[in-house]
Amino acid sequence: MAEESVPEGRSLKELSEEELWELINDNRHRISLGVRPCVLLPYLRQVKVLTEVDEDEILSCHNLTNRCMRTSYMLDLLRTQGRNGAIALLEGLMIHYPVLYTHVTGRQPSTEPSRFSGLIKYSELTEYLIRAVTGMQTELQEARNEAGKMSARCSSLESEVSQLMEQEEKCSHLQTENERLQRHLSSLQREVTKLKDEKCDLYIRYTASIEEKSAIKGRLHDLNLQVYQLQMDLQSIQMENEFHKQRSLRSVSSSQTPQLQEEAHKDILQQDLAEAIDSQVELAEHLKSYREENEKLLRDKQGLLNQTEALSLQVQQLSLDCKMQEQKSTVVQSQMKELQVERDQAFQSRDDAQAMIARILAEKDTLRSQLVELQDAVFTLQAKRSPRPRLRKSDVKEISWESPTSSSEECPLPVRQRLRRMDALNPMSLNSCTSESEDVVPSSIRSKGVEPPSLESLRRRQEVCFEDSSLETAETDSVLDDFVLLSDGSEDEQELRPSSSHGSNSVCVSKSSAPPFLVRSRPKAIRVNGRVLSLSLQCDALLSQLSIVGGNKSGVFVHQVTEGGAAHAVGISPGAQIVEVRYKQNSRALRMVLEDSTLEEATWALGQVTGFCQLSLRPRQNDYEALLQQLQSSTMSSGDSFYIRVNLSLPAGASGTLAVSCNNILHVTNTRPAGTEDLWQASQVHPCQLLDLQSGTVPNYYRAQRLLIQTIEDMSFQTKNCQKAGRENTRSEQKAVRIVSTGRQGRNPLWVSVDEENTNGTEPGSPPPPKSCVTLMPYTLVTPHFPPVCRPILLLPTILGRMLDKKLASWQGFQLCEPEMLTSSEHAARLQRSEILEEVEPGGNQCYTLQSVEKVMKKGLHCLLPLGLDCVRRLHRSEIFPVIIFIGVSARNARKLKSKLQRSGQTEEQLLACSKSEEPLLDKLPCLYHSMAPDSWCDQNSLLTSLRTIIWEEQRKVVWVEPDLW
Repeated sequence: MAEESVPEGRSLKELSEEELWELINDNRHRISLGVRPCVLLPYLRQVKVLTEVDEDEILSCHNLTNRCMRTSYMLDLLRTQGRNGAIALLEGLMIHYPVLYTHVTGRQPSTEPSRFSGLIKYSELTEYLIRAVTGMQTELQEARNEAGKMSARCSSLESEVSQLMEQEEKCSHLQTENERLQRHLSSLQREVTKLKDEKCDLYIRYTASIEEKSAIKGRLHDLNLQVYQLQMDLQSIQMENEFHKQRSLRSVSSSQTPQLQEEAHKDILQQDLAEAIDSQVELAEHLKSYREENEKLLRDKQGLLNQTEALSLQVQQLSLDCKMQEQKSTVVQSQMKELQVERDQAFQSRDDAQAMIARILAEKDTLRSQLVELQDAVFTLQAKRSPRPRLRKSDVKEISWESPTSSSEECPLPVRQRLRRMDALNPMSLNSCTSESEDVVPSSIRSKGVEPPSLESLRRRQEVCFEDSSLETAETDSVLDDFVLLSDGSEDEQELRPSSSHGSNSVCVSKSSAPPFLVRSRPKAIRVNGRVLSLSLQCDALLSQLSIVGGNKSGVFVHQVTEGGAAHAVGISPGAQIVEVRYKQNSRALRMVLEDSTLEEATWALGQVTGFCQLSLRPRQNDYEALLQQLQSSTMSSGDSFYIRVNLSLPAGASGTLAVSCNNILHVTNTRPAGTEDLWQASQVHPCQLLDLQSGTVPNYYRAQRLLIQTIEDMSFQTKNCQKAGRENTRSEQKAVRIVSTGRQGRNPLWVSVDEENTNGTEPGSPPPPKSCVTLMPYTLVTPHFPPVCRPILLLPTILGRMLDKKLASWQGFQLCEPEMLTSSEHAARLQRSEILEEVEPGGNQCYTLQSVEKVMKKGLHCLLPLGLDCVRRLHRSEIFPVIIFIGVSARNARKLKSKLQRSGQTEEQLLACSKSEEPLLDKLPCLYHSMAPDSWCDQNSLLTSLRTIIWEEQRKVVWVEPDLW
């Protein structure tokens, strides 16, 4: 369409204004979607079709809520500039968006001077093109730094979420314990009730025994009475017998009785006496039996009394236990309520902080727009009020931070007054100032909507554009916050003399030559920014003036300062944390942020500082003293603490060198041990907890890198020699290293301090910065993760994994991930949100999604993933860390699986080829994996049993994840 709209014989310069804008409007939708205004605005400002106010309004207007609206609004502003606006827009597209330029004009882009319209001079165009390339590189570096910050922010949020999850898990444990205690309490109550029932039964039995005892006593009393009666009868009989004897004797004397009567009478008496004696013996035996029964009842009574006392003691003990359990349950419930209140307070604090940040950002944008408009109004009034004053005798020289030679162009307006520190503001007065600034509505001539502006608005905008076209660029927000403009009478007559000046004529600072940090008019100026002090000093070698201590965990602190030196003269004292250092080296402005740097990194960075430099310090005396106490008590060896993954095998040495294997995790605690320069102090880490095990020394990054290169060279040489005879051995030796590369070149990829702000001034042929390294990484940084739920399972090679997934899905605790059928709109939306892990068929709408994996994980089951390795990074972005198990396959193992492979339409050769192709890709994963040797399993049953054990072990381990190295 674009090729048909523009004739091939006519160039863009020959087209009229209406034809150019018709060409742009035909492709307006494509331009709005594909162009970022912040990329084109510098060039449009350079050719003077847009002003700084236009740029601020395009980028900061609250009504323009997205990039398309900003781009459309920029096109409306360029429409007011007529033909120049259209040509400038097309030239900007040709520089920054060549593909879009071809779609719009139908011509191939070219950077030849003849293809430009002449709105900008050739020298200025060349300078802009160079600056555009440099800006793109700087933007790329800033994007990488921003990605690092976002990853750190994500890690902090992850830690907060993990803490909340731990608290929630503790709450669930407490609830479970409370339920268990309640169940135990109810069981104890049931036992107490049962004991009470038994006690009642005992009381009943005891009452019955007492009644029986009373009945026995009554019976015994009756028997005693009978015995007494019998004794009385016996005595009476004996007395009668005696009486009869005496009477018989008397009768013999008085009259003679026959002998037979006396014998008969004696026999009768003897018979009665024998019967009385027998009855007495029988009564004695009855009495003895009754006494024995009475004694037995007494013993039973005593046993029942003892049992009753024991039961009463048990009842008292159970009642005390019940009271204690009730108190414990009350305390647990109160703790649960406190934890819930703390959790709610944490959520509320987070919401309040987010709302406050949003409000502060909105206030900042409002104040920034007001400040820019007020500053433009002030300079406009100054330009109208007084003519151009004469330059001073001692002209201010321009400090070039982007090119080795400074420009000699003169300023069209009066030189801006110098900056001085303003008085400190009362924090209580900030609220009133903020409220007043919110009430004031800036009177802008620019429209805030996305509709095309009216004719009156275009006229007023054109007038203001002519008035403001020659004004200087506003200072940055941070400088305006710390300084105010003063009159010429209060200014010092001292001129700025940087350490590396170029001897140019007296000129003013242009828009594009803003220095990366402010050079003071005094050599020892101090600027306070919150709690951070900025000190400027001149010294030959900064590291010779002071010594440092600390690391990335505690911060880098000043430990000792040489008395009489430049550092001591400006007021640097022990206990201050070094946050940032800025200096200039080989015409390059360097900024090194040491807030999160290691001791080794900070020592190297400060050792590079010579000449004029600027230090940013934060007073932290309490933290410094605590660090010194820990170092003296040997609790810590330094302030360093980070975890690395080793990418090569290192043997143990004689001087305490730690023996490590490839893929081991180490905890580095000191990057500069005493008496060594190329060693680190490190400890091996427990696989299931963050506990340090065996400690020792390992080579530092650069020495380990040389060892890695040497190991690769030796392996390559051995591979060539053993290519015919020892393929098996060569393959096993290659497991000793892991090839990892990164996109960060020119310095240590583990360092984060060095930040080159401007490199345009680097002379041709200048040596590269010291300690530059290649992209091979012997160590990679890792962060620990603790998945709270069952992790998904990914089995490799893919062909064998899909066979085993179906078998494992039938076991308890495992479930196969099912694909979802999506519509075309849902497929596009989820694909844009990176929620699609893999498509069942290429181009189809049946896909495996993150939601299906999370649904299985919420059930507390292991989700079996019938996917490839491409899904690992997508899962990691969603904080899902699968268990990756690679099953080694040999020809003998493949033959045992021949029948099962044929059922799924696969062959042994395909399985071996799949295993061989996927095994090298495992080292590119950002996490650890488990590898099974081919000889560790013989058939499918033994393989499934081993897999279940391995999955249980991997679930308990800490997950170590590498950051994005590109």
